[in-house]
Amino acid sequence: MFRKTRLFTPGPTPLLPAAQFAMAAADIHHRTAEFRALYTKVLAQLKEFVGTKNDVLLLSCSGTGAMEASVSNLTSPSDRILVLSAGKFGERWTALGKAFGCNVDLVTVPYGETFDLATIKAALKPDTKAVYVQATETSTATRHCIQAIAKVIQATTPEALLVVDGITGLGTTHFDIDGWGIDVLIGGSQKAVMIPPGLAYLSVSDKAWAAMEASKNPRYYFDLRKERKSAKAGESAYTPSVALIAGLGAALDYIAGQGGGDLAKGRIALVENAETCAAMTRAGLVALGFTLFAPTAPSAAATAVSVPEGLDSGTVVKELKAKFGAVITNGQGDMKGKIFRIAHLGFFDYMDTIALLGALEFIARDTLKLPIQLGQGLAAAQQVFADRKENQVLNNPCLCGRQTCCRS
Repeated sequence: MFRKTRLFTPGPTPLLPAAQFAMAAADIHHRTAEFRALYTKVLAQLKEFVGTKNDVLLLSCSGTGAMEASVSNLTSPSDRILVLSAGKFGERWTALGKAFGCNVDLVTVPYGETFDLATIKAALKPDTKAVYVQATETSTATRHCIQAIAKVIQATTPEALLVVDGITGLGTTHFDIDGWGIDVLIGGSQKAVMIPPGLAYLSVSDKAWAAMEASKNPRYYFDLRKERKSAKAGESAYTPSVALIAGLGAALDYIAGQGGGDLAKGRIALVENAETCAAMTRAGLVALGFTLFAPTAPSAAATAVSVPEGLDSGTVVKELKAKFGAVITNGQGDMKGKIFRIAHLGFFDYMDTIALLGALEFIARDTLKLPIQLGQGLAAAQQVFADRKENQVLNNPCLCGRQTCCRS
């Protein structure tokens, strides 16, 4: 049979065709009225997509560039920061803090777990300048309750800034940025907005802007004040990725279309779609005898799955690509060989989810030799879809999407 390559990776994710067409046609100089109109429109759309009244900036870099900017712009050498780390990307916050001379306090939990709120409260100090955390730890497909974390910070050290890596959280998790007091929320282009890598965006609160004036860390390309000043004139401080910005505009138009022309409603639809695909995938995999890696705090961006003892998760990754053209990801760091990860963020739907589970049934039966019957994973996934379609409204008490999120 033909094998059509399909990405099920948590970044890059499948590309939106309308965005591809827009990128191909983006023959625009970045210091023209045409680009200024496009850029101004996209920045306004991003505020709606993120869901904030704060400034939202675009940077031509990966999400890690925006992570670095949120350290260099907000801190000075010897400032105390608190990092909440539960995986490879939490560890990146630690490395960035140390690179800019910060004194890093650390709350860590084992991969696949989330944070205890009392432990966070105990780790906050009167001079904690900022708290850095992931909304979704992509390396383990674990989701943290940002609402609850923000509440603890507000009650304990209200002057501390809250910086959230939402690179895989945006478009898969509901946020109330202004209501919760998130000072910086970071997103990336190769995730839920369905375009290639190369753009990062971040919302910045008034409190964060004030902190930048006191920061003594060096910055040049990633000086957010320069970007803010240029954005007011419809321009970027330096040469932007014109084609990617055109693609982003097309993607945000598409998301708005899913909400009947309302981008905020489209964002909600995008999140609910990811939640449904994730729930279907989890149910199908459990029915096949797999073990979920983060069962108490599962992400809607991706699902992490443990392989049976004695097996290598890389085998599943390789066999899926070789036999079906489906590309999933292995674990990272210490998790390599122990888990595989399947993405749900962005341009995925029911048909994609069913197709991947159907392929996984063959891998489970023929390669892993699990005692399954073809169709049992698909049946479990379809039942989840039917139940959610019938109910329409998710029975989740918190915007983070988990039944037991706040654990207060």
